[in-house]
Amino acid sequence: MPESSTPIAPATRGSARAVNHRFCTAPLMDWSDRHCRYLWRLLSKHALLYTEMVTTGAIIHGDRESHLDFNLEEQPVALQLGGSDPDELARCAEIAEQWGYSELNLNCGCPSDRVQRGRFGACLMEEPDLVAECLGAMKSAVSIPVTVKHRIGIDDMEDYAGLTRFVEAQAQAGIETFIVHARKAWLNGLSPKENREVPPLKYDMVYQLKRDYPELEIVLNGGINTIEACREHLRQLDGVMLGRAAYQNPTLLAEVDSALFDGEPGPTPAEVIAGMLPYIERELSRGQRLNHITRHMMGLFQGVPGARRFRRHLSENAHTAGAGPEVLEQALTLVTDAA
Repeated sequence: MPESSTPIAPATRGSARAVNHRFCTAPLMDWSDRHCRYLWRLLSKHALLYTEMVTTGAIIHGDRESHLDFNLEEQPVALQLGGSDPDELARCAEIAEQWGYSELNLNCGCPSDRVQRGRFGACLMEEPDLVAECLGAMKSAVSIPVTVKHRIGIDDMEDYAGLTRFVEAQAQAGIETFIVHARKAWLNGLSPKENREVPPLKYDMVYQLKRDYPELEIVLNGGINTIEACREHLRQLDGVMLGRAAYQNPTLLAEVDSALFDGEPGPTPAEVIAGMLPYIERELSRGQRLNHITRHMMGLFQGVPGARRFRRHLSENAHTAGAGPEVLEQALTLVTDAA
């Protein structure tokens, strides 16, 4: 079980850890917050965890602590940044390194209208030279790894030559790790949800990228839902990244260490809950609400008798004033009683 942490100054918030991209959890807006990542770390010691995307403006002008704080137990954890100004990105990279993050990642894959208005995310694939300038500035500002997450293309840019032009520009800036969502993004006409489902997956394009650039580390994202699929992709690529599959069925992460890293078998859902209880007590003492934590635990018993009653009990009780760890303990009995 991870050791407890206490609030400490950003400059001493823990040291960065070496990163391994063999298995990563994806940046998920409104989902992969620090409570979620604490849960994920209980399930896997080796997965590389990514934050939600944080914009440069939020770090420079907003509540820095609320955007950057993480639990020491999460390490190794990578911060994903959203922005397109090289100076601002370099400044945020320096801050993030001081905060203790193990890696910095630039978002060049999100297709939402809000992100496009800020001139970052997937629309940046139209400007590979600007992205290279941004990544180069970040890399020059820090000693931790800097990586990029992007699509295979956007709008009418769906040819392999367009993808390689983008990748080569970043490689020339010193970037070695590319996390590639194997779908193109339509910046107009499709919602973010549709952009995760409608454009076809083109894994072969990513496989070809690795064959043509063997010196680069290529990590695949998009449509991966099982450990067996991870194994298949890892035969040709350096890493895989899972998002919604890991969130909706978090016990999948309990298989990662033994299946992909030759490590120990992961904990059972009941053991995970036992590990979460001290964390919940700690967070409640700091003013957090129970439902902000337990909302990430709804899928723990997916497919197990009593899972629906487990979810219903949390949904109906975790949000109430004064709700504490006992709500989670009561929800657990609804599963064990049904077994």
